[in-house]
Amino acid sequence: MAKASASSSERRGTPPRAPAREALGARLSAPPSRPAPRARRRFGLLRLGFLAGLWGLIAAALVLLILAWDLPRAEVALAATRKPSTTLLASDGRLLATNGDLYGETLRLREMPAHLPAAFIAIEDRRFRDHWGIDPIGLARAVYANFTSGRVVQGGSTLTQQLAKNLFLTPERSLKRKAQEAMLALWLEQRFSKDELLEVYLNRVYLGAGTYGVDAAARLYFGVSARRLSPGQAAVLAGLPKAPSRINPRVNQGAALARGLEVLNAMTETGALSATQALQAAEAIRFTPAPSRDAGWFADWVQDGMAGRAPSSADLVLRTTLDHALQSAAEARIDAILAGPGARAGVHQGAVVAMDAATGAVRAMAGGKDYRNSPFNRATQARRQPGSAFKPFIFLSALQAGLGPQDMVADTALNLGGWSPGNGPWRPRGEITMEEALAHSVNTPAVRLMQRAGGHRKVADVARRAGLDGPFPRDATIALGTGEVTLLDLVAAYAPFANGGFRVAPFGVAEVKAEGRPWPLPRPEAERVFAPEHMEAMRAMMAAVVARGTGRAAATPGRLVIGKTGTTQEYRDAWFIGITGGLVMGVWLGNDDGVPMDNVAGGGLPARLFREILESAAAASPRG
Repeated sequence: MAKASASSSERRGTPPRAPAREALGARLSAPPSRPAPRARRRFGLLRLGFLAGLWGLIAAALVLLILAWDLPRAEVALAATRKPSTTLLASDGRLLATNGDLYGETLRLREMPAHLPAAFIAIEDRRFRDHWGIDPIGLARAVYANFTSGRVVQGGSTLTQQLAKNLFLTPERSLKRKAQEAMLALWLEQRFSKDELLEVYLNRVYLGAGTYGVDAAARLYFGVSARRLSPGQAAVLAGLPKAPSRINPRVNQGAALARGLEVLNAMTETGALSATQALQAAEAIRFTPAPSRDAGWFADWVQDGMAGRAPSSADLVLRTTLDHALQSAAEARIDAILAGPGARAGVHQGAVVAMDAATGAVRAMAGGKDYRNSPFNRATQARRQPGSAFKPFIFLSALQAGLGPQDMVADTALNLGGWSPGNGPWRPRGEITMEEALAHSVNTPAVRLMQRAGGHRKVADVARRAGLDGPFPRDATIALGTGEVTLLDLVAAYAPFANGGFRVAPFGVAEVKAEGRPWPLPRPEAERVFAPEHMEAMRAMMAAVVARGTGRAAATPGRLVIGKTGTTQEYRDAWFIGITGGLVMGVWLGNDDGVPMDNVAGGGLPARLFREILESAAAASPRG
């Protein structure tokens, strides 16, 4: 039976007990199994990736720290103050000069015509409304365009990046600056809305010739506020950020116009304008003429006079008294005289001042031949002997002493303590009237009239009351104009002869606005210093100077001109001070070093220049 049982267990497949124990022992004593090679590689890659990512984050943090280390504080930069600007306008509102960076009004987006921001978006950043400060699509397009053309033809910066650069960074070209620009652009996009960013950009973008913002540029290049820019004008401005210093209308009108046409084409592509509208806009583009640089003497004089009289921390707009037509005529004619007959006669410099006799408002001022080469103002800074142009104050002293234009005075030779004034080519007649003596600028009658009027002290007092400060000679030579004066002061001292006896102070600013608000500008009132009847007598005698005396070259058809010539010893200075209507205008010709001219007297080139300026201004004036 036992045998049968064993056989039956074998049939069931049960192993014997001893072999089972041996198999178990073999398994327990065997070495442990290892992961497959593929699993090991996968694990190593994961570990390496983790470490690389960790070190990458650390490196990125370090890079950001380095980039941000010298970044300006954005809030401080946005609120930073700038150097105030001064804008000078002629009496008719035309731009005359600017000092410092020129900013116009800060305009809201809603105050600008729609085509103005549309022009900038069309040419600078068509996806402005769609990106988040950095435009990968635009950047890729720029890279492709530059690569295929072999040169830089397109930029990839967004308007936001340009704004970041303008507000916070320097123009330096480097990878670090570009990275900082991108960081700031992202910050700006998070801080401001698209409209706010566009508004700030349009008010701060540099557009050449010292102008910042569209309003300043609109006023400089087109003479209008940015509120009234036409589509063509807006296109020209939008084209300037590409190269503002090189293609602005003050430097190269042709380049500015060509770039404006590119912008108009871009506006048609974006749908901002139709093709017909773009063509009409292109045909209507006009630039205002550049202000004359020679008016720099007047601009300098005006700004020097404003020192301490207006807030130094505000943007100033000064509407001046300058008459554009008269100033242009003075500049053109003095250039012509000095380049032609003046050069042949050894005359190298000159000056002109024109003034309103009733108020003292200066209407024109040229302080030399060329402001760019010599900004020294010979009208206000050079003190020269006036010669016989001083004689009207001698004759006025005689009138105050009771003499009249028809009273007689000797024209014969005179000796005062060894000093004998000469009469030049004048042939003595024995006695002549005061009027004839002034008309022909005879010296010995002038000295005798001074003595009869009370001497050199009396004459000096009359000159000071008219507005000449001196110092004056303390002897009889004062009668021949041996003191020193500036052209501006001499012109102002002639004003009482034209206005009935009132002394006026010359001024060049009619109105001041500080940050757009009127600023009070006190001005001394005209003061009566001479009797009207004496001024009437002086005008009659000075009329004879032009009608039949030394000033005949100043006679102007259709105008009553009165005045007085002046010539100093050896022809070192030549003057003519004339009056017509309510205008007093003085002319001086000579040389800075005092070298004598070739027989140039006050009745020659200066009187001729006076007449030519009047005629040129009348021809150019709308009232002409």
